[in-house]
Order: sequence, then C-alpha cells, then structure tokens
Amino acid sequence: MVHYWLVKSEPRTFSFQDLLDCPKKRTRWEGIRNYTARNFMRDGMALGDGVLFYHSSAEPSGVAGTARVSGAAVADATQFDKRSPGYDPKSKREAPTWLAVELEAVRALPQFVALERLKAEPALAQMLVVQRGQRLSIQPVTEREWRSVLALGGLPAR
Repeated sequence: MVHYWLVKSEPRTFSFQDLLDCPKKRTRWEGIRNYTARNFMRDGMALGDGVLFYHSSAEPSGVAGTARVSGAAVADATQFDKRSPGYDPKSKREAPTWLAVELEAVRALPQFVALERLKAEPALAQMLVVQRGQRLSIQPVTEREWRSVLALGGLPAR
C-alpha cells in the first residue's frame, strides 16, 4: 500500500531543482532532527511512497514538485560528523538516534502550488501543512490530499 508524504526544505538550502539536478535525481534526505519526523521515516515511509516537495520559508512557500521514497530509512551519517550542523554527540553508531531516507525526484509541478492556494482549497482544510503551528519537516498526506495537490499543480492524480 502506497503512502504519501510532504517534505519541507528551504529552497535557499536545497530546492526541488537541486533534487532534479542530483545524480539519478536522488539524494539522501538527512539532517532531520525532530523525533516525530524521524519516526515517520522509520515507521511509515516505504519504498515507492509518494512525496510532495514543499518549499518552506520562501515567498511564496508551497509545493514545487513530486518525488518518491527510493531508499529505506538508514542511520543519518551527519549525526556522527563533527563538522556537520547535524552533529549529535549523544548519538552512538551502534544505536543511532537519527535516520535518513533516499528521495528521488519524479517531476516539477507545471504550476507551483502556493500555501495560500492550499489554504483556499476546501478539500485540503485538514491537511497538516495548512494547519496553524504545524512546522514538521516531514508530514503524512492522505491520498485525497495528494490527488488534490496534484490537480492544483496541473498533473493528473495518479
């Protein structure tokens, strides 16, 4: 059974175009330092799951493209790298605290779907990203929400 997710990234740091430009259009989604988001990667994300790639802290913020989970959760190597902003001195190699998944770009949306447009769509009223105070960098998305966002972005909802 396929599940759907929304991942957030500031486009100044890593944009959807950056993902498209990666070798094989893939990257390790690392640096997540929130336990709930980590648990989504560990317990929820599976190969082939659909991903909405969301540009956050941007003008405007919104969904720029789609991706898929192409690699299962593994230890995030940045937690062990003292030069990394994601370094965590409490994390141990034998029992890593933080995980990463691999994402593969599928395609850019023909029409960027800004947050204001998401908020204006009645079918998306319960979507986590439009809720006040929802700052998680990885969020579950229902199939209905997935299809609605794809339609708003100009793609067939498959």
